Amino acid sequence: MTTVADPPALRSRTPLRRRTRGPRRWYRLISPLALLVLWETAARTGVLPEEKVPAPSLVAQTGWRLATEGQLSEHLLDSLTRAAVGLLIGGTLAVALAATAALLRIGDNAIDPPVQMARMLPHLGLVPLLIIWVGIGEELKISLVALGSFFPLYFNTYAGIRDIDQRLVEAAKTCGLNQWERLRHVVLPGALPSLFLGLRLAIGAGWLSLVVGEQVNAQTGIGFLMMEAREFAQTDVVVFGLLVYAALGLLSDTLIRIAERRTLAWRRGLQAT
Repeated sequence: MTTVADPPALRSRTPLRRRTRGPRRWYRLISPLALLVLWETAARTGVLPEEKVPAPSLVAQTGWRLATEGQLSEHLLDSLTRAAVGLLIGGTLAVALAATAALLRIGDNAIDPPVQMARMLPHLGLVPLLIIWVGIGEELKISLVALGSFFPLYFNTYAGIRDIDQRLVEAAKTCGLNQWERLRHVVLPGALPSLFLGLRLAIGAGWLSLVVGEQVNAQTGIGFLMMEAREFAQTDVVVFGLLVYAALGLLSDTLIRIAERRTLAWRRGLQAT
């Protein structure tokens, strides 16, 4: 009995990716590190006024002081809670409404036109109206995060479902799959790539909304910490707060990308060279 060997290209493809994936991860750190070095040099040499743009080393010292004093953990926990609750509310509504609009004709006629109209309004410009509606407490911050995360997730989920090839659905019906099985085995896998993209965009919009929300009558949170520092011209604290927001956004996006990679392991996309 003879066996047929795999072509050389197929044999070497996976090991090559395993060998190169590790170093490429480190390559992504080159540009941020270079930017930090350039920033530090410009601040130390006086190109950037230190009272306006403090050096990264000074910002790091400030962050360490806030962490050791316990202020950072308290404000960070409150910001994370607001972001998580707002994203949960906005994301749940977005996916539910998008699925209803994409799968049902009556849902499309009833839901999509108002959403299309509402997306033309800048949600951050609705702050004065939201203050009248929900007050200036926690509800305002959570509402802003929910609004910011709703639209990216809604439109990407809607587009992901509508982009599924109708022939796949008809083939599943021919094979005897009922409606629930077609949703599970055809619609959901086909819409997942767009849903993950929408989730990444929604998280970014949610953090941006939280930055604004925590500057409106907040008593805790990273935004409150920045506003309080502004009153005393503590630019190092303000810059540190911005870096915390950026780090939280990057961490959230990285976690979503990891989940996407594992969930969509069956999907072979274009690889960067």
